[in-house]
Amino acid sequence: MEKPRPANAASTASHEFAIRPAIVEDAGATVQCLRAAFEPYRSEYTPQAWLDTVMTPDTLLQRLRSMTVLVAIDVQGNVVGTIGGAVVSPSEGHLRGMAVLPGGHGRGIAQLLLAAIEKDLVAEGCARISLDTTEPLRRAMRFYERNGFHRTGKISDFFGMPLIEYLKDLPLAKFI
Repeated sequence: MEKPRPANAASTASHEFAIRPAIVEDAGATVQCLRAAFEPYRSEYTPQAWLDTVMTPDTLLQRLRSMTVLVAIDVQGNVVGTIGGAVVSPSEGHLRGMAVLPGGHGRGIAQLLLAAIEKDLVAEGCARISLDTTEPLRRAMRFYERNGFHRTGKISDFFGMPLIEYLKDLPLAKFI
């Protein structure tokens, strides 16, 4: 008799979590998710960069109006992750605000969020996706690199912190 094989994190996560568009009622929980996810890095952020990253409920509501914001919801209905994306040119999407609660790390939530936002951006006609991240987020950088993103070499200022640009080319047929 063959021994059962453990499922990979993404397939396990797909049964434990649902990805859906964020709604106004998710604002408080989404901000809490962002703050919990970024709290370990707070001392490495300038105050302005920190506030722009973790937002307030009001700035999150502005983001809901200007881009697609997705949330990962657990079986109890709690927000456990989030990501935002917007079309910034006819062929490019841009990601913002990806976060997973620390207790959800390694469970495939980030993978599900990224796949969902990529699918949405491809449906909008995007052939590539950009994102920006900061030096303290080394784990996030490794995640993005494993998922096809590469550094472009562009570094800009983010409220007194280096902001590192990443880019990924999307094969349009991948999600169609």
